[in-house]
Amino acid sequence: MMEQKKELLKRYNEALQLYKSRQWKAAIEGFKKALEVDPDDGPSRLYVQRSEEYLANPPGDDWDGVFVMKTK
Repeated sequence: MMEQKKELLKRYNEALQLYKSRQWKAAIEGFKKALEVDPDDGPSRLYVQRSEEYLANPPGDDWDGVFVMKTK
């Protein structure tokens, strides 16, 4: 179980770096790889959704990594 968590964390952190560097497609794939380890990982699922949103509607050049919700 501990090895599974370590692998999940490794994949998640790699994908998060891709997300922060605005590499949306690669980030989506990375978070999906994390979900292969734990399909119930909420943060990975959330970042897949956010990455897909940014892929469709890229943030401005002044984006600082903060996700701004457009609807409630």
